[in-house]
Amino acid sequence: MSQIPEPLRELVEQFSRLPGLGPKSAMRVAMTLLKWPEAETRRLGRNVHDLRDKLHLCSRCGGLSASDPCAVCGDASRQRDMLCLVSEWDSMLTLEEGGFYHGQYMILGGLLAPLEKMDAESLDLERLVRRLEEGEVRELVLALGATLEAENTASFIKSLLQRRFPQVTVSRLAQGIPLGAEVKYMDRETLRQSLQYRQTL
Repeated sequence: MSQIPEPLRELVEQFSRLPGLGPKSAMRVAMTLLKWPEAETRRLGRNVHDLRDKLHLCSRCGGLSASDPCAVCGDASRQRDMLCLVSEWDSMLTLEEGGFYHGQYMILGGLLAPLEKMDAESLDLERLVRRLEEGEVRELVLALGATLEAENTASFIKSLLQRRFPQVTVSRLAQGIPLGAEVKYMDRETLRQSLQYRQTL
């Protein structure tokens, strides 16, 4: 990499830190950008630069949005008594693309994973508790996946609700999600069946 011009080398190093991009793939991306029309590369640069300024966390669900509340939380036609708990925002997007769930969402911000230093304090439990304290939610659907971390998190959440919100039913996605899978990688039909045949914990 010593013969590569410094600006290109720096860009390749940054790209290679992205998930799924090693040094060779990062170099291909950088070379592709150099072949784009100048206006396009400048527009891409502006969009990356402005990303943090234009995106906000929704105060209701914790999802990324250009407005607060987000479009889902601001939709008065959605069920207010059903709350679907997902670990990350992209899992919510996957469920929304299916078009078969019409309740509200809550993004937990991760899963319990002690080895990765993700404990209960790392999760957005305060937002969840505030939402449940409003008294609208009658069912909490756990859409956390079927990994060991998801199972541990589900047990933790169920225990929390039994202590503080016993009137709220806790269910989980059931059929179709194989062990070791994450919600964000599931196809629509698998998610539809999982939501339709959810089980009470």
